[in-house]
Amino acid sequence: MNTKERLMDYSRAHLDMVNENDYIPDELFAKFNVNRGLRDVNGRGVLTGLTNISEIISFKEENGQRIPIDGQLKYRGINVNDLIKKYSKDRFAYENLTYLLLFGKLPDEKEIEDFKEALKISRKLPTNFTRDVIMKAPTKDIMNSMTRSILTLSSYDPTTMDTSIANVIRQSIMLIAVFPMLAIYGYHAYNHYDNMESMYIHRPDQSMSTAENILMMLRPDKQFTETEAQVLDAALMLHMEHGGGNNSTFTTRVVTSSGSDTYATIAAAMSSLKGPKHGGANIKVMRMMQDIKEHINDVYDDDEVKAYLTKIVKKEAFDHKGLIYGMGHAVYSVSDPRERNFKKFVDKLAAEKDRSKDLYLYESIEKLAPDVISEHRHIYKGVSPNVDFYSGFVYEMLGIPMELYTPLFAIARIAGWSAHRIEEIVGSGKIIRPAYMSVPEAKEKENE
Repeated sequence: MNTKERLMDYSRAHLDMVNENDYIPDELFAKFNVNRGLRDVNGRGVLTGLTNISEIISFKEENGQRIPIDGQLKYRGINVNDLIKKYSKDRFAYENLTYLLLFGKLPDEKEIEDFKEALKISRKLPTNFTRDVIMKAPTKDIMNSMTRSILTLSSYDPTTMDTSIANVIRQSIMLIAVFPMLAIYGYHAYNHYDNMESMYIHRPDQSMSTAENILMMLRPDKQFTETEAQVLDAALMLHMEHGGGNNSTFTTRVVTSSGSDTYATIAAAMSSLKGPKHGGANIKVMRMMQDIKEHINDVYDDDEVKAYLTKIVKKEAFDHKGLIYGMGHAVYSVSDPRERNFKKFVDKLAAEKDRSKDLYLYESIEKLAPDVISEHRHIYKGVSPNVDFYSGFVYEMLGIPMELYTPLFAIARIAGWSAHRIEEIVGSGKIIRPAYMSVPEAKEKENE
């Protein structure tokens, strides 16, 4: 028996003890008015901070009542719908919105050119970093690979612990620039050593946008279409920021408030995002969709599709969790504005890829799922598709391997994390330290 097996035996022997001593009855959370997950019984988040960076609106107050409305997402006070329209004529705009999040205003022509130049000169890794760090211990878990790389980059920065605003901006721009390289090179290392495929490492093309470079570095022949790059650019724009209350952004603010360095802070955010309850939603959607395709005969038969969705909600099919993944959101009620904007790009790509049949199934589920869920679940707000419902489908059409789905989320969200880190430092607030109540005596009384 090896060491791992011996330790597992030891751990299993203590399971009952841990389960008994660490369990806290649900009744105690209600008794002491503790909102689990920092959300109240109606799903509304507990207010823990203030921000200028983005705003999410999903209800309106009317005569003392909260009325669900179409969701709105604003970056620095500008509706994301307007931002998408503003830049729809441009080829790529992720860089423009990154500037907006970091500095609080949309850039003029000179400002965006200077910012793009800053990204260009930052798109490089230390000498032999790819070989000595990324390829040294390849893993299927690209998020862990990226996190290791982020922490190792701190060893190459003599000013790692300098948390002055200017230095943090510099570090943030550098990380935003190299994130695509960390993700894609990490995947290629895994694909070569674990899947026995050919190895190719393409250096970034400084004339290309972030979205273009992702596709170019990923593909053996470096080729991609204009539509493919535009759709990926839209995905990055719609995933780059979503308020201070999501788990990874809140993690960013908590770690920043302790005075920690940029590399450790972003590594912590990465560790949060990789959790399947946060960044892995689109993977769950893809697996669910594959299961649905395997169990229905006719995707155009709404009755058959609805019947199988009912089985999923009743925990009789798929993963038996009772969830239709990609439907509903912790914040939005009537609609997710990111999904509504993204859907236009999805339609365009599906037409180019001749995937109308698959798109029809997605649209059928989008139409049928809300009724199925409301028939079998108590819900306090509307149910509509969120941005993750279609993002996995898009990545699959782009030929992006599933191992890179959550890393792509990170490549987009690093812009928002960086903005929140800077805002937390500028605000010079107290260390974020919420209270926990010890309840052994209350627990004993509850069990009497």
